[in-house]
Amino acid sequence: MGRSRRTIPEELLLLALDPATGTTAQPQSLDLGLAGAQLVELALAGRIAPDGDRIAVVQPRPTGDPTLDCALELLRRRGAPVRAVHWIGGPRLGLRQVYLAHLERCGMVAAVAGQMCGVLPTTRYQATDNAVTREIRGRLDSAIRTGVPPDPRTAALAALAHAVGLGKHLYPGNEGRSSRSRLRDLIRHDPVGGLVAHAVMDVQNGAAAQPRRAPAPAGPGVRSAAPEPARGVPMQPRRGAGAMARAVVH
Repeated sequence: MGRSRRTIPEELLLLALDPATGTTAQPQSLDLGLAGAQLVELALAGRIAPDGDRIAVVQPRPTGDPTLDCALELLRRRGAPVRAVHWIGGPRLGLRQVYLAHLERCGMVAAVAGQMCGVLPTTRYQATDNAVTREIRGRLDSAIRTGVPPDPRTAALAALAHAVGLGKHLYPGNEGRSSRSRLRDLIRHDPVGGLVAHAVMDVQNGAAAQPRRAPAPAGPGVRSAAPEPARGVPMQPRRGAGAMARAVVH
């Protein structure tokens, strides 16, 4: 995969960057969205394919993009199709920072060092070419305004932007309500993007870590066993870790 085309994770992160502050909107959910965007990009590259609600590797050949190839190798090592909701909810903290560093190496953003409260070091990121972000935003605006079915990449990007809550960032206030609604509706135009976007929302709603129901009591006086956690479900990140990450990179 060459560098002539931006990947969906890169575009999602550029959409989330606030040009005025250098911080990212929806930082807690953005890592989930980036993990989902990797799946969509790998599917578009023909490396993985949906298998019901699971993701299967169909071509393990590297794409040439180091961040995508790392995800592809992790999927390959699973040896069997993995549920999208389990993959996205897995312990891959820090994808936002990985992609910010990646965009900096590619010259698409510039890191600006600073301090919070005059003590804590912070790093903010500014897009080096705002025309790129305007072009990405323009594709979404066009799909929302015209109602014409967008290409799969734009449809998937719209689905993920809605899933991580960027609608209020892109189309704020009461005047943006109809645009947010149409952004949500674009989810139906790309099956893989829709599958992944719903998985992102399920993880945020806790669907990936619901405990199994305890069996009914055997009879009067018999205590029910405590609910058994679902097996094979990755632990969700602690809130404290996210707070520390936001203190360093927004």
